[in-house]
Amino acid sequence: MKDHNITPTFLRLRQIIGDDQSDPPISAIIPISKSAWWKGVKDGRYPSPIKLSSNVTVWRSDEIQALVDEVCIKGRTQDAA
Repeated sequence: MKDHNITPTFLRLRQIIGDDQSDPPISAIIPISKSAWWKGVKDGRYPSPIKLSSNVTVWRSDEIQALVDEVCIKGRTQDAA
């Protein structure tokens, strides 16, 4: 059996894009709108969701972290140009 350094968890959409209406409010990991997120998923820019049930959609936390890392690297590259 292979050991993993990272234990991925599941994130719901509101944990990714935030929810100011929640009590307490949930800070965004990626501060974009819900429609922009789903467009990015459809276009293949953002990770594909996992359906746990008809009403529960999640994303793997390691895939979201990889997306954030990729965006940060691209941002640094563009700043240096």
